[in-house]
Amino acid sequence: MTIAALPTSTPSAEGVDARGVEAFLDGLESTPGVEPHSLVLVRHGSVVAQGWWAPYTADRVHLLYSLSKSFTSTAAALAVDEGLLGLDDTVLSHFPELDADVTDPRSRSMRVRDVLAMASGHEAETLDRALQADPTDLVRGFLLTPPEADPGSVFAYNQPCTYAVAAIVQRASGVSLTEYLRPRLFEPLGIGQASWQRDDSGREIGFSGLHAQTEAIALLGQLWLRRGVWQGRRLLPASYVDEATRVQVANPDEPNPDWSQGYGFQFWQARHGYRGDGAYGQFCVVLPEHDVVVALTGQSVDMQAVLDLAWRHLLPAFEGPGDPAADEALARRTAALGLAPLDDETGAAELRPASFVPTSASEQPSVTAVELVDAGSSWRVRLHEGEHVLDAELVLGAWAVTGALAVTAGRRGGALHVDVVFVETPHRLHLVLDAGSADVRWQTVPLHAPLLRQLRAPVDGESAPL
Repeated sequence: MTIAALPTSTPSAEGVDARGVEAFLDGLESTPGVEPHSLVLVRHGSVVAQGWWAPYTADRVHLLYSLSKSFTSTAAALAVDEGLLGLDDTVLSHFPELDADVTDPRSRSMRVRDVLAMASGHEAETLDRALQADPTDLVRGFLLTPPEADPGSVFAYNQPCTYAVAAIVQRASGVSLTEYLRPRLFEPLGIGQASWQRDDSGREIGFSGLHAQTEAIALLGQLWLRRGVWQGRRLLPASYVDEATRVQVANPDEPNPDWSQGYGFQFWQARHGYRGDGAYGQFCVVLPEHDVVVALTGQSVDMQAVLDLAWRHLLPAFEGPGDPAADEALARRTAALGLAPLDDETGAAELRPASFVPTSASEQPSVTAVELVDAGSSWRVRLHEGEHVLDAELVLGAWAVTGALAVTAGRRGGALHVDVVFVETPHRLHLVLDAGSADVRWQTVPLHAPLLRQLRAPVDGESAPL
């Protein structure tokens, strides 16, 4: 796939040593706790390397988790430029109907710039407390949760901070975040598919839930790298970009080195450059000193390891000079990327139709039954959630893609192992089917979707629990 809004080039033409990029791929594929799904590397405004690990593909959207926050910050930048909000506005001023309810002076004084910087004055995450205070209106619940310190004085990664920013943009503009961003960001940059999870109030949640293609990550990073200018046209105010990408609040107590360099406006400062990121390895890394953007998606539980690999292998590669032979080797490598399907160890043994009941240790309680079905031209695996059924083709020793599901299967020791990848998300479900029982376990647990059928890009304003 070519990113239409960006030209393509070879690594060596842009001063990149492709051997370093290959070493980065080697590291991603061999490091425990790291599973890559896509990579787009941009240097001097040109795409010099890109690839997707099958069954993930370039045309698929991917759940960005907290990388969504950087898109919310971009919406705030646009709204500031249009005069819809000011950084020194209090959050409460945008919700006058809550004025009588919110009596804590720190909550009343909290500004937009404070919540953008994760500096609301709370000393820890407030999502559960805010939902407990008001299960139907997260802004109200957040403002009814008094900060322990003065706003602007302390860092705490806090989902309702971003939710409040998103709610202000939606309130001030009168439309959803995606509707607001479509003509102002998505269309100018050439971003196509994008949809955002909503909560039961109808708001797009802002702090997570955006589904977009990897190219959207790369395009967003390139816009920020150019300080808000796109193809000669200023889209974002330079003053906001500069504020958002510098340290607004210190966070030296964060345990990982690339998470303890300070925080801007929904962007992490890092040992090199700055970035937006999301759970399980969704990254938009911006390296102004190298004129580089790195866009990554994955299912990685060791996100620091991903950045360590980037600093170890990519930074030296940006010193060049590279050579055409290495470029060609890298192009062949990225064209053939894939996650390994399950091996089938029992040769020609036939499958048999069967039903399986999840064990009491199932990690997905919504699954009530699993079926293996001979559909004539193909085998199918069916996951029952009460009356709702997810049905997908199953192939031994290979991937089969059905809609937003990719399935691979193999037999080991008398049991049928089935992996179901929800390809619009980072997540993979492991099934072991044997003697009428189904062992159901996650490789990584979804954060916002209690039902399997919610593990895809939302459509038609669907909501899911936070």
